[in-house]
Amino acid sequence: MNTHQTHIETLALLARTLGNAHRLALLEHIAQGERSVERLAELTDLSLANASQHLQHLKRAGFVQTRREGKNVLYRLGTGPIAPLLVALRDYADHQQARIHDLVADSRSHPARLEPISREELLRRMSEESVTLLDVRSEDEFALGHLPGAINIPVEELERRLAELPAKQNIVAYCRSPYCVLSVDAVAALRAHGLAAQRLANGFVDWKAAGLDVETATRVYDPGP
Repeated sequence: MNTHQTHIETLALLARTLGNAHRLALLEHIAQGERSVERLAELTDLSLANASQHLQHLKRAGFVQTRREGKNVLYRLGTGPIAPLLVALRDYADHQQARIHDLVADSRSHPARLEPISREELLRRMSEESVTLLDVRSEDEFALGHLPGAINIPVEELERRLAELPAKQNIVAYCRSPYCVLSVDAVAALRAHGLAAQRLANGFVDWKAAGLDVETATRVYDPGP
């Protein structure tokens, strides 16, 4: 394994450690000052055993350090730019929430602007073969499951791969969920290039939950009756 790949694996490990709401809550409290495990468990509404388990994960990854004071074990942030990392995560979460809020507000005040297509209408157009489905999620998500016949062009590749889309057929873009901003960005980009485009009102997760057919990279999954 080369140095770059090792670095990526380390980043993935750190991301997995932080990919837990309880651990992030614990870090937020520890960032405000050194605290005992008992106090941290109280602040996060966790059992002592559960809090201790999450803290051990954080400690192994270097996010926290400990010291003993009498019978108490006190936790503090580890070395390195951990506090700025927490701030960056909060800022990004706020950014995403703001985009989703804007999307909801825009769809309410200007319902024609986004022109979402319902699942029922999409099924009708699919039966008539009068629509092109565009999945703007990542390649690995697409491989795990997608709407039948969909073309996969991740949204960040859309501008340079426009030639792969039909110029005279309506395009319906979709991503993960109803308020996934990827499909909104895709529709805006397609319309800017003169293509007729809409977004699916519901994303792939809702489609699958409704028991509709799903294709994978190798087969079509029919949920049956």
